[in-house]
Amino acid sequence: MTDLATVLPRPLAPPPAVRPKLWVGLFGSKLNTAITLGFAALIWWVGIPFLRWAVIDATWTGTAETCAAGHGACWAFVVEKAPLLAFGLYPPDERPRALAALLLMVGLIVASTRPRFWRRGLVVAWVAVLATVVALLAGVGPLAAVSSERWGGLPITFFLAMTAFAGAFPLAIGLALARRSKMGGIRLLAGAFVETVRGVPLITLLYASTLLVPLMLPAGVAIDKFARATAMLVLFTAAYLAEIVRAGLAAVPAGQSEAARALGLSPWQTTRLVVLPQALKVSIPSMVTLAIGILLDTTLVVIIGMYELLNAARTAANDPAWLGFFDEAYAVAALVYFVLGFAGSRWSLTLERRFARGR
Repeated sequence: MTDLATVLPRPLAPPPAVRPKLWVGLFGSKLNTAITLGFAALIWWVGIPFLRWAVIDATWTGTAETCAAGHGACWAFVVEKAPLLAFGLYPPDERPRALAALLLMVGLIVASTRPRFWRRGLVVAWVAVLATVVALLAGVGPLAAVSSERWGGLPITFFLAMTAFAGAFPLAIGLALARRSKMGGIRLLAGAFVETVRGVPLITLLYASTLLVPLMLPAGVAIDKFARATAMLVLFTAAYLAEIVRAGLAAVPAGQSEAARALGLSPWQTTRLVVLPQALKVSIPSMVTLAIGILLDTTLVVIIGMYELLNAARTAANDPAWLGFFDEAYAVAALVYFVLGFAGSRWSLTLERRFARGR
């Protein structure tokens, strides 16, 4: 019998990918050349003066008088005010607690970026770490009590963003499933909540948490300002995250549900074990984008008097002994936000490539 492997032609190997040379992309046509030269001129016009201000003519050590005599950036101000920029108005003697809380949150974020840790234990870790952070910042047991009015800096920026996303995640899944429900009442209520919250700016919700919520509470009942702002951030994030999850659910082919039902799975099992995991995997890039946006939106809590990173930078620049160094303070804050956002976007691209290989 003739072996089919010797009769049928072998499949041709795909041609090797050819990467265009850099100079072709920069000067391969008249349009590319014009764009390249335009950006080069822009870099020369903006980049060189900025380099002189930030590095060459900068003052790295000294006092405010030393900086005033110079012509560049005063990074000595940043060194002097680094504790205030990092921890806001948190009591100086208790800042090791704030540093421990910050390191716990950073460690949790790093662990959460590793797919091998995506198990039920990670959910427990999130709850435990966030509860520990509150205990450290507020002061529990032998620790000295610190009012939330004095919390600030990077720990609050991280805590607000992480709590908003962690609290919104289960609520968003419930809203997304409710909006796809066949029960009209549930679908209508979920849709009304999502559309109402998405139609209101976050700054309005924060103002409402400060001005309206205390008026609606019974006499003698008070809720901490920090807790009210966090709750508004959770609701705001949940409304946007629900639409991302709903889009992911719609992207899962109907054949997946039909196959699961044919195997005898109940509707709830089909959603939990088959449809929802695929929808969340598809939605990861959009979720990361939303998480970066929420991190940046934490700057809005400045309007209710909370000293997150940006407000801490403004407070540091208002020190009479170092008055006038707003550029350096805001440059440091902008750099921190850029690094966090850029790291999140690169991680999202890495996950996209990994899941693309899986498909």
